[in-house]
Amino acid sequence: MSDAQSQFQRHTYAALDLGTNNCRLLIARPKRRTRRRDTDLLHVVDAFSRIVRLGEGLARAGSISEPAIERTIEALEICRDKMSARNVTRARLIATQACRGAENGDAFVERVRERTGLTLEIITRETEARYAARGCACLADQHAESVLLFDIGGGSTELVWLTRAPHLSARQLHSWTSLELGVVTLAEHFGGRSVDAETFMAMKRYAQEALQHFVEETTTAKRCPRFHLLGTSGTVTTLAGVHLGLERYDRWRVDGLWMSDDETSRAIAKLRDMSFEQRVANGCIGPQRADLVLAGCAIFDAIRDTFPANRTRIADRGLREGMLLELMEADGVLSQLS
Repeated sequence: MSDAQSQFQRHTYAALDLGTNNCRLLIARPKRRTRRRDTDLLHVVDAFSRIVRLGEGLARAGSISEPAIERTIEALEICRDKMSARNVTRARLIATQACRGAENGDAFVERVRERTGLTLEIITRETEARYAARGCACLADQHAESVLLFDIGGGSTELVWLTRAPHLSARQLHSWTSLELGVVTLAEHFGGRSVDAETFMAMKRYAQEALQHFVEETTTAKRCPRFHLLGTSGTVTTLAGVHLGLERYDRWRVDGLWMSDDETSRAIAKLRDMSFEQRVANGCIGPQRADLVLAGCAIFDAIRDTFPANRTRIADRGLREGMLLELMEADGVLSQLS
């Protein structure tokens, strides 16, 4: 092995994203670029994802509940053990909206440190948007003048307007926003098990109102016929699975999928026609998402109506990939892999 190879292979990297609904871990090592896409630089070693509902009841109580804390710590202990088993040497461990908004967010982070030895960093909305953009931007149509990236989370939704940089394959951030609106908060406010047409429209209007200030910020942003949406979240990946008719979710078929506006409308309509029990039984949804997915569809529908586009690209990637790439960049690894 050459000196250059040993230098960039000495680290094993980990990125942990603790959101309002999910706890996700990705462990990877750098690898040499095979095509001109950032994610070709990541050799995934291990991954973990669990729905913990950290933000359950947070909107009403103002603080993270004891059951949610225990569920989350159990998941974080698994993450800790995986990082130890894989000899992780560089890591970024973040917490997002639930911890940002909870009265006991800092106390929860300290409790996690005492119980697991993991030190979580509660990141800002801007940092969250930046990571999402870094992790997903490589999927944007390189010929589009601008692209709207959105990440529908459990407790917040990030939107990032990306424009084409002077270098054709690169993207630069034009503007961004973070809404205190996610699938957990919306479902708890309106209900998620039984969602009739009136309730769905109420959810959608609520989301549209929250989007209005970002509409004003982007009125002068340049568009072209290739303008499109780029979505990353459980909502859009679930919709893609339903659209494809998958019996079980398959990341390799979903990540990078293009869906036309008509295909997206049909997939949302199909989901809305399902009963709660049918959503539970669906292999791409399951019992842990069945009461949240329609709230996500309402937010997605509001984005589609507010920022019309002929197509959406689906990304099963985001914050974790963005964190890993920034860690590798800080180590000077990326420049060695071209």
